[in-house]
Amino acid sequence: MNDQFRRFEYGIPPNKNGDYAFLLHLVKSLKSHGRGAIICPHGVLFRGNREAVIRRNLIDRGLISGVIGLPPNLFYGTGIPACIVVFDKEHCRSDQGIFMIDASKGFAKDGAKNRLREQDIRRIVDVFRQQLDVPNYSRVVPFAELCDPTNDYSLNLPRYIDSREPEDIHDLDAHLNGGIPDRDLDALNPYWKVFPSLRATLFKPTRPGYSDCTSAPQDVMEIVVGHDEFKSFESEVASIFWMWCDTHRHRLQAVSEDTSPKDLLNEMANDLLIRFIPVPLLNRYNVYQRFMDYWVETMQDDVFLIAAEGWMQATQPRPCRLDGKGKLLENPDLTVSRQKWKMDLLPPDLVATHYFASERATVEALESDQKATKLDLEALLEEHTGEGGALQDAVDDKGRVTNKQLTDLLVSTEHEESETICRRCLRLYAATARTRKAKNDAQKKLDALILQRYQVLAESDVKRLIIEDKWFGTLRDAVSSEAKVATEHLVLRTVSLSKRYARPLPALEQDVTAGRARIVEHLHAIIGRTGSGSPNARTTS
Repeated sequence: MNDQFRRFEYGIPPNKNGDYAFLLHLVKSLKSHGRGAIICPHGVLFRGNREAVIRRNLIDRGLISGVIGLPPNLFYGTGIPACIVVFDKEHCRSDQGIFMIDASKGFAKDGAKNRLREQDIRRIVDVFRQQLDVPNYSRVVPFAELCDPTNDYSLNLPRYIDSREPEDIHDLDAHLNGGIPDRDLDALNPYWKVFPSLRATLFKPTRPGYSDCTSAPQDVMEIVVGHDEFKSFESEVASIFWMWCDTHRHRLQAVSEDTSPKDLLNEMANDLLIRFIPVPLLNRYNVYQRFMDYWVETMQDDVFLIAAEGWMQATQPRPCRLDGKGKLLENPDLTVSRQKWKMDLLPPDLVATHYFASERATVEALESDQKATKLDLEALLEEHTGEGGALQDAVDDKGRVTNKQLTDLLVSTEHEESETICRRCLRLYAATARTRKAKNDAQKKLDALILQRYQVLAESDVKRLIIEDKWFGTLRDAVSSEAKVATEHLVLRTVSLSKRYARPLPALEQDVTAGRARIVEHLHAIIGRTGSGSPNARTTS
């Protein structure tokens, strides 16, 4: 009888909702020092009646240590948001409060569902482990606040964490008299701390409490990115990134069959996240996500391949795989003498960039010439193939103009203009063919040189190309782009405020008056032409 009673010491779940039955089963299964977590719908946080009694008993005993709100549409078969309820029997205290996180805004769209990114998961873990108080995201809710009659043991997250975006308040005085309110500019103070003189570059005071933007909206981004203080910020970010590279370069050079890719990932990712803690404006979790994305897309496969085959063997080109009918199963990276090759580790572009820069520049120049000639030809055909155009008779049933049709028209036409245009088109066709052939020949020569180069690469060359140029080069560009992203809010806010208060009410009234005058003048002109008399009072008012 005593054991039967202990099963229901927290309360009896309702018959219609099984959420608390599963939840209590977890609690009952935990040892006296155990910890556990369960995913539940948000209803368990605030539903009343029997569930409210169970929730109150769990809170009174201090068993619930945390509640984490998740985004909606994460799980198969339902679009409702869920939460994670964390239990801790080892450190249960009825007066410790509950740590709450509202992580409902951190996700990425993945087809029809939402998905937690690596940065979202890592942020939740970091904040929960360190019990950090982050505005609009997380806080410890004291027991006194939970049991207050206004909350009545409800764990509904919006009661305790306001994750809404702050309202953007318009300034009536600015709309009436012009100028951007200084309080809106003061709200951008985190940027002015990093770029102290940028505010004076972008804005100038006009009257007490108001300023004007000194630049056109389309020029703000260029001014910010070109400012010396932003360049210093970029240099600081780049310096931190290269220090991270220096720390892990030796570890990457030593990748072998004894390397654990998982340990390598954790070491590099954790260090990257820690290094960017002191950098203002930059979201270090975005940098972390950039690295994790590149690891999943490219670097993970590279490390596994090197660990399995070694640096030199993994670098060598291999023939593309074919199916039973001889069809390609993968896109080739290089084609030489009709043989299609695949480079799994070292892309041909890196070899071309480092060893055959002049040959590659020749191919790119010929390709550019080919595109320019093709555009000239398309423009000429578009101008003269319409109805009544000089090349109208050269268009076939499918709307095309071929070399043969132009030649036939040149022979048959008696119009000097058609003959001239035909000759120009034929010259452009010939020039396009020549540049295409020259480009293809140069590309074949370059591809043959690249393939030969793979055979003579030393291991030190391979490691330099892969680590420095492929891995670090790609990550360098990603981190650099994050530095620019960090200033996007400043640029967008500056442009928004500039446009919002660009035309105060008196200027708008003048625009309306001028527009009304033009309309009346236009009506008078129309009435004068039709002889219908003068417009009535209602028309002219």
